[in-house]
Amino acid sequence: MAAVAVNGAKRSLRSELKQRLRALSAEERQRQSYLLTQKVIAHSQYRNSKRISIFLSMQDEIETEEIIKDIFKQGKICFIPRYQFQSNHMDMVRLTSPEEIALLPTTSWNIHQPGEGDVREEALSTGGLDLIFLPGLGFDKDGNRLGRGKGYYDTYLKRCVQHQEVKPYTMALAFKEQICSHVPVDEHDMKVDEVLYEDSPAS
Repeated sequence: MAAVAVNGAKRSLRSELKQRLRALSAEERQRQSYLLTQKVIAHSQYRNSKRISIFLSMQDEIETEEIIKDIFKQGKICFIPRYQFQSNHMDMVRLTSPEEIALLPTTSWNIHQPGEGDVREEALSTGGLDLIFLPGLGFDKDGNRLGRGKGYYDTYLKRCVQHQEVKPYTMALAFKEQICSHVPVDEHDMKVDEVLYEDSPAS
């Protein structure tokens, strides 16, 4: 019964959050994205990380383009998600430059990602990750995350734990409208180490 109740609570929270995000103006999305980019670049976890995975943002997510440019500017190694749509499997594959993003094919979600036949370095096969930036629909201050329901990141984080001696630090990037008092979770949901949003405490 508990699982059914959690799933129902997740569904209704997802639709509420999608409405909140739709109501955000382009200017407000840009304003908060700019603020978060500054927070990330000043963050000690980011500065001390060499191998970083970051999502390519959809329209209702914090814009990550400037963070990606900074990753390359700082000489760090950048990995981006490659989702397999017929399963909940995702790899983090190496990006060679910020300019390359525009040349990648787009998925049905309108996200750029390398094609299936495009052979690339996968993070876990070459030494793992120091830092993973996560998208999501909603978060609470305890680090609980509500994704889009496919389980890509939860599954990937479990693989990281199996492959790496030190678990990567996980940081969610959120609009303040995505912060909830409580996010319903089940035993498959992985918490994030830190949720970064406009009013989040400085670290």
